[in-house]
Amino acid sequence: MRIEFWSDIVCPYCGLMDHRLHKALERFDHAADVQLVHRSFQLHPDLPREGVTQRELLERAGVPSVADQVLRPVERQAAAEGLAPYRVLDRTLGPTDLAHELLAHATAQERGNEAWTAMFRAHFGQGRKLWTASEVLDFADQLGLGGESAAEVLEERRYRAQVAADQREAQRLGARGVPFLVIDGRRTINGAVGTDQLLAAMTEAWDAGHPAAQPLPAVDGTGSVCGPDGCAVPGTHGS
Repeated sequence: MRIEFWSDIVCPYCGLMDHRLHKALERFDHAADVQLVHRSFQLHPDLPREGVTQRELLERAGVPSVADQVLRPVERQAAAEGLAPYRVLDRTLGPTDLAHELLAHATAQERGNEAWTAMFRAHFGQGRKLWTASEVLDFADQLGLGGESAAEVLEERRYRAQVAADQREAQRLGARGVPFLVIDGRRTINGAVGTDQLLAAMTEAWDAGHPAAQPLPAVDGTGSVCGPDGCAVPGTHGS
């Protein structure tokens, strides 16, 4: 079964969903047969490279009240689920194109899931800035993905087209934002849901793709039949 998970590393609900998804997989009976694929969706591509604080961004948007009404509760929710610290307000946001391109490189090295989770933890757990090539390469070095290959990937913008294509595909499938999941091509989840809901959706998709064998309907039950104890004609005791 294939689970595609679109997100942005500056999205607090996405970091929470990454945590919940792994928790759900720990409880899923068929986790060994699940392919988890992270895909890119940029929320603020036009932010300056030096970044802006979360509070500044809310003030620019004219919604400063969101800080206490929405974002602080996310921090408390994360802490209740074992993610602490989880900085949603006291952080800087910036364009995540280079971060996504490094993550695509990590996926090509078969380290995508590890890299995505590590980047969520670096940003929300440490307040890490990941907007410039230097910042992204520092992160790559710490994850063991650095060196000349990572630098070349960012310099050549090798995965820029793939990152853009990921976002277009999410929008084609009906994503209104992130987190956005597609489970085995059968069901989409728009927005953050709980671990139990994720597990239920995974189970439903698995059952739909692996229906239990059912006996075929019989025309009638009155024909002659042979079994382990012998053969019988309807109305006789058999032989």
